[in-house]
Amino acid sequence: MDLDAITKHSTSHAKPNGLVLQYGTAGFRTKAEHLDHIMFRMGLLAVLRSKHTKSTIGVMVTASHNPEEDNGVKLVDPLGEMLAPSWEEHATCLANVEEQDIQRVLIDISEKEAVNLQQDAFIVIGRDTRPSSEKLSQSVIDGVTVLGGQFHDYGLLTTPQLHYMVYCRNTSGQYGKATLEEYYQKHSKAFVELTKQISCSGDEYRTLKVDCANGIGALKLKEMEDYFSQGLSVHLFNDGTRGKLNHLCGADFVKSHQKPPEGMEMKSNERCCSFDGDADRIVYYYQDADGHFHLIDGDKIATLISSFLKELLLEIGESLNIGVIQTAYANGSSTRYLEEVMKVPVYCTKTGVKHLHHKAQEFDIGVYFEANGHGTVLFSKAAEMKIRQLAKELEDNKRKAAKILENIIAILALKGLTVQQWDALYMDIPNRQLKVKVADRQVISTTDAERQAVTPPGLQEAINGLVKKYRLSRAFVRPSGTEDVVRVYAEADSQENADRLAHEVSLAVFQLAGGIGERPQPGF
Repeated sequence: MDLDAITKHSTSHAKPNGLVLQYGTAGFRTKAEHLDHIMFRMGLLAVLRSKHTKSTIGVMVTASHNPEEDNGVKLVDPLGEMLAPSWEEHATCLANVEEQDIQRVLIDISEKEAVNLQQDAFIVIGRDTRPSSEKLSQSVIDGVTVLGGQFHDYGLLTTPQLHYMVYCRNTSGQYGKATLEEYYQKHSKAFVELTKQISCSGDEYRTLKVDCANGIGALKLKEMEDYFSQGLSVHLFNDGTRGKLNHLCGADFVKSHQKPPEGMEMKSNERCCSFDGDADRIVYYYQDADGHFHLIDGDKIATLISSFLKELLLEIGESLNIGVIQTAYANGSSTRYLEEVMKVPVYCTKTGVKHLHHKAQEFDIGVYFEANGHGTVLFSKAAEMKIRQLAKELEDNKRKAAKILENIIAILALKGLTVQQWDALYMDIPNRQLKVKVADRQVISTTDAERQAVTPPGLQEAINGLVKKYRLSRAFVRPSGTEDVVRVYAEADSQENADRLAHEVSLAVFQLAGGIGERPQPGF
């Protein structure tokens, strides 16, 4: 480790005075102009992590659903997973140390983790379409190269694509080649093969309007369209040619405001969906004949997938252990439907994919989707073998069970469900999400998977009193992991009451947790 070279390069990526950031659920995120030193230091850390694991490590430059002026970075571990928690602590320490102490911290990490500094290191890098991302990626590369690491810069990628590249490189090609072409081929082949054999052939099963949040998803979906041939007709909106990233569009906007994005015309019963800025979230929606907006979020995606899997396993008499993992944001109706109708166990964790992912690993098949549309399905090795066997046994029935899980459209087509029938599996309890600006979001601490506030004193008691005023109601608050706000969630028996409860809880947060700026106002 050339300490003098590290010091020399570090001065070119100076840390702003007084800036303190924490590596959270989504890595580091803040205003782009404050991130140069973070990117350089995460390049350094990625090299140490690569040497420690003797594997390729990924670095993704993105702030996902945050505004365009923000940016961020997160490291991807060898199997395409989130960074290990102990290394999150190293990331936070390295990000916040003063210039003169960088050498000491790097040595401390190397000694604590028994890193072989002579081991080769290889890093893959991806970025989203933010104006700041290319320059910040170069800062990552500076950190990688000064520690002697090798790298491949993929340039513009979605976050799932970078995870795929990392996984492929660390499984010796068993999962596939670490190229975009292979990614597109692998993910489209099953869909094309399946939809050729589906008896229903109407446009409602083949046509989809996609709000791309003016982000990377538009570029990559355009590249992928040719691989679908005639199997799917995709119409792109908010494709980045006009409009700002995530502004009045994207999955987070649609979910939070429960209305369609700007820039997309919706006709009655058309199937529509939205990505977020780095295309790792998706929510579906449609407008009925009366003009009412219907959101189909991550809860219903998880319900569709888990019920589909359970039906297939029952058909051949298999009893694999299936579990659905949710967060406190999951609609109460989804939990009841899964537990009482589908008889699938449901577990609640703290918000953040890393928490859901960890719990999902306890099952043969773990299905997890946050309500915001961020999630996936995990299979144990034993489950993978049985699913392959299932696919083979069901081939006469034209079903490719092991290959269709990644595509909601294919599952709907296979089951012969319209988007309206999917939506009707259960009725969501009316709900509302709000944000409250506070001086210090860390004044709020929580327990019970973030469903109960511990501090500040009196806040949970105030929430309990407000909840008692309404039927079928619940509410909780939690500090955001990505923004300087406190998030409020409320459910009640009607949309009017859910809106009232959310506003009243927001006022309690403003008063008891150090709210700043304008007091929360009613009306949405």
